[in-house]
Amino acid sequence: MSSSDIFLGETIGTAVLILLGGGVCAAVTLKSSKARNAGWLAIAFGWGFAVMTAVYMTASLSGAHLNPAVTIAIAIKDGDWSNVPVYIAGQMLGAMIGAALVWVAYYGQFQAHLSDPETVGETPIEGPGPVLGVFSTGPEIRNTWQNLATEIIGTVVLVLAVLTQGLNDSGKGLGVLGALITAFVVVSIGLSLGGPTGYAINPARDLGPRIVHALLPLPNKGGSDWSYSWIPVAGPLIGGALAAGIYNIAFA
Repeated sequence: MSSSDIFLGETIGTAVLILLGGGVCAAVTLKSSKARNAGWLAIAFGWGFAVMTAVYMTASLSGAHLNPAVTIAIAIKDGDWSNVPVYIAGQMLGAMIGAALVWVAYYGQFQAHLSDPETVGETPIEGPGPVLGVFSTGPEIRNTWQNLATEIIGTVVLVLAVLTQGLNDSGKGLGVLGALITAFVVVSIGLSLGGPTGYAINPARDLGPRIVHALLPLPNKGGSDWSYSWIPVAGPLIGGALAAGIYNIAFA
């Protein structure tokens, strides 16, 4: 795979991942959305199907890592770091594009939600704003070690599932069955481990949209919760490295 194919594939794939994943969060969260209050089950399956769609679409271009934690794990597993910067650059750009497209698709709903007197009255001066959850994750209970551990554990499950399928060997990318399995792994992590932090399990998925939230001209949007933002970056990266270590010890 060429560097241009990798960058293009990761940009398109991660943009689709965030568009559909962030889209289900917007659908469930925002006022005047037909899917409002559909619940956590809808979010978990929405993200799973987002992964499946993005992987099917771009696996032939880049192998569809779509996640810096996966990219780092594969580099540790294979000992090849040459394309890591290209992968991560595409993932970050794609995540930001996807988040911006969610805003476009739900523009009227964002305006209605953030102009509602109830929402405005609840907007904090500091900390997470009322629509930040559409863009990025946040904990239900703020406990640094627990929040970090939850992200690490969830990412180990995801990345070890990817590595043990052999999905990225020989540049073949994710196979048809592998993409479906990975999608259901994401659903499983969401249902079983997503409750404490919202299961970022992907640094680009959280950081790119958080940056977009900070930049968008959303009225009464509140803060972007930068004090928490390092956890959904560091946790998945640590989890990815641990998963690669486990794979090299147990499966290689």
